[in-house]
Amino acid sequence: MGTSRGRQAAGAVGGVVAAGAALSVGYLVAAVTGGPWPVDAVGVQVIDWSPGPVKDFAVRELGTADRPLLRAGICVVLALVAATAGAIGMGNSRRRTGVAVGIAAGLGVVGVVFAAFGRSAADGVVDRLLPAIVTLVVAVLAMALVVRAPRPKTEAEQPEGFDRRRFLVTVAGLAVAGAAAWSTTRVASFGPGDAVRAKFRVPTPADAAGPLPAGVQADVPGVSRFVTPNARFYRVDTLLQVPRIDPDDWELRIHGMVNKEVRLSLGDLVERRLIERDITLTCVSNEVGGPYVSTARWIGVPIADILAEAGVRNGADAVKSTSIDGLTIGTPLSALTDGRDAIFAVAMNGEPLPFEHGFPVRMVVPGLYGFVSATKWIVDFEVTRFQDFSAYWTDRGWSVEAPVKTASRIDVPKGFATIKAGPAVAAGVAWAQQRGIRKVEVQVDSGAWQEATLAAEDTIDTWRQWTFRWDATPGNHKLTVRATDGDGNLQTAQRAAPRPNGSSGLHNTVVTVE
Repeated sequence: MGTSRGRQAAGAVGGVVAAGAALSVGYLVAAVTGGPWPVDAVGVQVIDWSPGPVKDFAVRELGTADRPLLRAGICVVLALVAATAGAIGMGNSRRRTGVAVGIAAGLGVVGVVFAAFGRSAADGVVDRLLPAIVTLVVAVLAMALVVRAPRPKTEAEQPEGFDRRRFLVTVAGLAVAGAAAWSTTRVASFGPGDAVRAKFRVPTPADAAGPLPAGVQADVPGVSRFVTPNARFYRVDTLLQVPRIDPDDWELRIHGMVNKEVRLSLGDLVERRLIERDITLTCVSNEVGGPYVSTARWIGVPIADILAEAGVRNGADAVKSTSIDGLTIGTPLSALTDGRDAIFAVAMNGEPLPFEHGFPVRMVVPGLYGFVSATKWIVDFEVTRFQDFSAYWTDRGWSVEAPVKTASRIDVPKGFATIKAGPAVAAGVAWAQQRGIRKVEVQVDSGAWQEATLAAEDTIDTWRQWTFRWDATPGNHKLTVRATDGDGNLQTAQRAAPRPNGSSGLHNTVVTVE
């Protein structure tokens, strides 16, 4: 370690340890305050600033794995910068020490700025900024310790003066402190957790959904479950840190072009008339044949009832709803008042909403893609006009209004599967919320379209399962599916990407028959 190269290598390792300790302590503070971890504050800005095609690629190819990958990418960049700073700081001048500490401070300031001006679920300014400020302070102190620890007590700046023992003790101490902070955060429970969510008693709806009709589930292994378990329900959003809202602190403000402003606590909301409905939701990012469509049984308050209580003024044609993190969604007012079962949902499949799906309250609007209707962690509901605002996704090139398109998917057999010759079965799902599914057809290779057998229908707002039996002959075969909705409209074969208002085209799968 006496050589200049050896000292720089040691400094690089020390710089990484210093950054890790700072981020770990910041992670602990974020868990306590509910504010954004600096890595997440930066990550949300990366998401917001990313071009549309980049977002589309992440959703299509990575799904929910995009979050840990983004976090990991940010941490890798921080580690590289910290390593460079540590190596610089081990040079034979105090000016280099100052540069190293300055780099650490600069990284910390970036985190503070992003926490101050970015989207976050934290309520107060202190909660928003404290994790980043603590991370900044710890980063500066830790880097200063690392680059100053090996220096001799004399003023002589000689390589042979490197105090290896002091350096190793300093780095080891920082590593232990960082590991302790990280472990404490992972093991302990801070802020509203599952126990708080569990305290919320799912209310009994005045208008309950009946049992599912017999035969809604196709008896084919591998086909989607008609009701999607909460843990498997698709999730697409822009947050790295899931908001954990204390239901006792939650409030929804209804205002704007209304006769009177209404403010509702969770208790106020569930005291109103509640309905229970089976509704299929679809993400606009879903590619043809994609996984971002799921069905659940929801309990909630009809949004139309709340709007009637507030009194909508003439001229309004939209609602701007806002999540606790500041994300905005624009919804056509007509879709909330035309008689469909648009609700402020409080329960999902018989239990309180999972945190990932909007606890304590979210919007559910059948027939519209989620980016114009499905606001999670909702706190603000402004009746307005489309001409007077633009929402988060419309600012990024997506359509203002987006009814769900008629679509169908083959669940089995999977693409490139190998099956046995002889009697075979294909099965899947089709959906056209607010219109229902009238018919599903399957084509084998370039043959004639043949009608599949439909499972029983629950409602026009849920998907419908289908099965198709065919005689599989040896060779490679392509199966293609299409649906006809309840209005008699045939699913279009014209291919379109999800942007700007949902994908279209026919799903197909290729199988080998032996």
